[in-house]
Amino acid sequence: MSHPYLKHLAAAACATLLVVASACKTTQPDYGRALPDGAPALLPLGPDEVPPRFTHDYWAKQEMLPALEQSIAWMKKKSSPQFFPIEGVTHERALKSLERFKELLETAKDGDDFEAQVLAEFEVLKSAGWDGAGGGVLYTAYCTPILDGSRTQSATYRHPLYASPKDLAKAEDGTILGRKTNAGYEPYPERAVIEASAMLAGKGLELAWLKDPIDAYIAHVNGSAFVRLEDGTLFKLGYSAKNGREYSSLGQALVADGELPKDGVSLRAIRLWASANPEKVQDYLNRNESFVFFTPIEGAPRGSLNVPVSANRSLATDKSLFPRGSIVYVSGKVGPRGEGTTIDHFMFDQDTGGAIRTAGRADIYLGSGDEAEQLAGSTRSEGQLYYFFLKE
Repeated sequence: MSHPYLKHLAAAACATLLVVASACKTTQPDYGRALPDGAPALLPLGPDEVPPRFTHDYWAKQEMLPALEQSIAWMKKKSSPQFFPIEGVTHERALKSLERFKELLETAKDGDDFEAQVLAEFEVLKSAGWDGAGGGVLYTAYCTPILDGSRTQSATYRHPLYASPKDLAKAEDGTILGRKTNAGYEPYPERAVIEASAMLAGKGLELAWLKDPIDAYIAHVNGSAFVRLEDGTLFKLGYSAKNGREYSSLGQALVADGELPKDGVSLRAIRLWASANPEKVQDYLNRNESFVFFTPIEGAPRGSLNVPVSANRSLATDKSLFPRGSIVYVSGKVGPRGEGTTIDHFMFDQDTGGAIRTAGRADIYLGSGDEAEQLAGSTRSEGQLYYFFLKE
């Protein structure tokens, strides 16, 4: 029997050949393109490719360690082995990689020593990216917005955020099974039906009320929200579940219809458009069939691993492709195109998202607050994504 890693290398080579022809025909990267069937999501670096340099990140280890410890804690849960092996990476290798990385971070003499030891002991793999051949990923960003709201409905606060309804069923790993009926499961209604029918109203599911539908939509897109109540306190809501429907982008819909220019999509631009076109807002919101439900939380929101996510250190990827909880190195930018701040540092693969469904997409968690919201709403940056695992 051939070694699984040799199979991985062979698959990578085949996938590269498969995608070269189609990539040559593409003038612009299609970051939403799915990988060809059987193609690997992680590729070894080529003989001429240089791994990222990260001496500088050693000095930010106090920021890195809490997120790293969350990944280790998740990897030690009895439920985590079910998600391995993936991309040729076993659960044992993934856990040992995290533990050894932490040990090196804590014992290295300085940044140079840390970098040298990591590169000596770890294999660096690269995301197959949008073209399946390592062509790069599109980074967007998300946050926990702080939105003005109330625990009670009023003329000012009319747009609810809901807890999960009792008829919504999900598997142990969070996969949405659908709506429970006497005959079994059926697809849960899409956003337009939920909104138009008021099917959730009056069932005690309303957790908070917000001022306008765009605020509620922002909470849905980010999967969490801190609601600033009238007395100044924050009512913290985290992700509970969704209706299982596919996410589609409001910004992309507005661009497609000529409502916003292609290079002018940002959260601020969407808010301004909504203020100027209140009669169009609900129609465009309903084009996104996905609908998110929330739960009260303490502390930081939790990602899809059910561990708290860390600002600038937690990454969301497609969990059907990439090993959960793993060490990743992000090379990209956050903020407006052409004006953003470079991000070149280690993060941890601890979340997923409605729009993150290919090897060419990744989402950076930026924390909470107005600044994080503005940065998240304007981030759209091409870059590279690397994974680090102990050499076998």
